[in-house]
Amino acid sequence: MEQTLPFSPEKPWLAPLAGFSDLPFRLLCRAHGAAVACTEMVSAKGLVYNSKGTGELLRTIAADAPLVVQLFGSEPDIMREAMERLVPDFHWFDLNMGCSVPKVVKTGCGAAMLREPENALRVAKAMIEVAGAGRVGFKLRLGYEKTDRCFLYLAKALEDLGAGWITLHPRTARDGFSGVADWDALGALSRTVSIPVIASGDLLTATHAVKCLERTGVSSVMFARGALNNPAVFRELSCLLSGVAPKPPGVRALLDLIRAHMRLARAYAPEHAALLKMRTFVPRYVRHLPGVRHVRQRLTQCRSWEELDDILEYFASCPQENTEPDDNRIDAGAHDACGRPF
Repeated sequence: MEQTLPFSPEKPWLAPLAGFSDLPFRLLCRAHGAAVACTEMVSAKGLVYNSKGTGELLRTIAADAPLVVQLFGSEPDIMREAMERLVPDFHWFDLNMGCSVPKVVKTGCGAAMLREPENALRVAKAMIEVAGAGRVGFKLRLGYEKTDRCFLYLAKALEDLGAGWITLHPRTARDGFSGVADWDALGALSRTVSIPVIASGDLLTATHAVKCLERTGVSSVMFARGALNNPAVFRELSCLLSGVAPKPPGVRALLDLIRAHMRLARAYAPEHAALLKMRTFVPRYVRHLPGVRHVRQRLTQCRSWEELDDILEYFASCPQENTEPDDNRIDAGAHDACGRPF
């Protein structure tokens, strides 16, 4: 059982990503330096009522640690029951109070909880009473409306209840992902509470993360879209923090990373679902390469792992610039983004 979670600039987290942060992707990111990973968002009601698919969201193995289970729900009694089911098998938890997707908000969950802070605190109290002080984190936005900034009040109240950490995406729910994340709010939050603060939002590259850490004084960063585009972003951050400029991966390194993801998907995800999911990941990984539009079209018709591998070979056969040498592959037993063996 994990006794502590790492909170430091050198220990970046993988965000909970609905539809993406399944066991194979978490393991891939861990291989590239993610210190902590979060499950996809799990419905507390779905867990209590044994909804189909909930169990798959919670699938894990020993190598997938430390793992934070992220829940969403707005009813204290339901949340308490969900937590009681989880605590025998899991150690760390997070309540999503930041998701602004309409189908979540209309149920009163996610960012909608920011409209009713007192109920949010009742839900938080139920979680902490079951899990214990320090075992539960809370993911917030600045507030619900653009003029509403309840995050400092809510974060301080959560700390008083026994929260272990706060993750802040510094936009309002109304903002969604538009505009620019308010990193000054992250700095204000880190000065307001004494528990760790994790930054989220607009961390698309390791360079963005370094700038955020320097500007805000937060404890750590959480990669979401940055990890979806480049699972090696965690090691690249480690390189930058140690004063080493990370080497941009060549095509061969990128294809090795994709094949590593394919192996994990085939090992730890249902066969058909794994292939469908890889069809959504690959365009993100190869988005900057020549011929990607053609590949997107082929991916929509891809029906087998062999066909997916043929699509990858298409990239390998294309003339490319800045191809990395053989000893700079991103795979087990190879080298990381700094050129160091791992």
